[in-house]
Amino acid sequence: MRKVAITESKRYLSSTVFRYIMGEMLFSFFISFLFFFFIFFVNQILLMAREVLTKHVPMEQVALLILFSLPTVIAMAAPFASLVGTLMTVGRLTSDNEILVMLSSGLSYKNIFLPAIVVGIVISLLSFFTNDVLLPAGTVQFNKLWRRILVSTPTLEMEANSVKRFQDTVIVTGDVTGNSIDSVLILDRTGDGERRIIMASNAELKDGGNEGLSLDMEKAFIQSSKEIVREDYDYATIGFLQYWVSNEDIIQAVLSISPREMSSRDVRSAIINKSAEIALRANERKGRVAVQAHALESALRAGPASESWNRRTANLNNMRREVQALSGINNDRTLVIHLIEYYKKFSVPFGAFFFVFLAVSLGLMAKKSGQTVGFIFGVIIAALYWSMLFIGQTLGLRVGTPPFWSMWLPNILTLSAGLILAAVKVRK
Repeated sequence: MRKVAITESKRYLSSTVFRYIMGEMLFSFFISFLFFFFIFFVNQILLMAREVLTKHVPMEQVALLILFSLPTVIAMAAPFASLVGTLMTVGRLTSDNEILVMLSSGLSYKNIFLPAIVVGIVISLLSFFTNDVLLPAGTVQFNKLWRRILVSTPTLEMEANSVKRFQDTVIVTGDVTGNSIDSVLILDRTGDGERRIIMASNAELKDGGNEGLSLDMEKAFIQSSKEIVREDYDYATIGFLQYWVSNEDIIQAVLSISPREMSSRDVRSAIINKSAEIALRANERKGRVAVQAHALESALRAGPASESWNRRTANLNNMRREVQALSGINNDRTLVIHLIEYYKKFSVPFGAFFFVFLAVSLGLMAKKSGQTVGFIFGVIIAALYWSMLFIGQTLGLRVGTPPFWSMWLPNILTLSAGLILAAVKVRK
């Protein structure tokens, strides 16, 4: 009994084993990274390139657009590659009985977990750097190049069955064949505050060079109304109408950057500004609600004989509208989008750190063909994780689930499952 106790007490960490397992994990990570890189590359880059190539954009510019989009692909591929790579490595070591030999030689499970944790931390930091620094820089260069392309070829901006928003114009297009567009709908606002609705069954798209692009519409229908008096409107039918969209409006629409393409610091600053604006609007709404409530109370106290009695229903309806608007302020969609993207910028890159606990625990349970089984299970877990992120994002936008839990719950579940499985395996 005493010899057994001595043997158990001599379990130690080996630098040689650490370097060996670290090398195996890095190699498996590289193979897995190529796999996921190819998937995301095809999904996000080649589809975009194909769309651009159909518009006859020069090949060298297409290559630059792909290059500036690579940080997005790398940031998404790295965490999942750490999961699959760790599963493949530990699965192979277990199925080849190398883990059993290590434990029999007096080594502890720390020799397996420690290299995996180091790899997870390094990959998480590199992924976060790519997502938070390289991605915004690539977006800036992408927009600059796309701006030059649009100035030379404005017709690129028009796509089939799409909704395009410019500065004061929204254009809805149907099917596009060459330069011909079916079922065009334009909603715009003129400089003197007039709102217009323009419809045509077909239109021809023409490149106006430095002036922008034009839509030549036949048998167009126009309805216009003043912004102040909505009930007063005019309408007319025109045999031919040429509608222009300037290059400045096109470029302004393209250069708008979404929260996903910002750095975490920029997104945080935008969240602070939006929160301040929402608080200001909420205070204004509360003031109007108080005024309406006071007017309604005065009318009710004065009774039917007063002049304000007849306005009590209007005061009540106005107060109800203000209260409804006030309840919707805290659920501002743009603020929710920014919050979700802010938490996502941390949850996805650092998902690599949480993945290694689950990957090592599952890899230790492999019986045979551990590398192949690890790859298959890794892909399945990656798909489930991505699905949970998508569901969480949808719930956050539509149901109002707190953005933090929407983005971090998959990581918390992954870590919990990994720790539980590790505790069960180590106790055996």
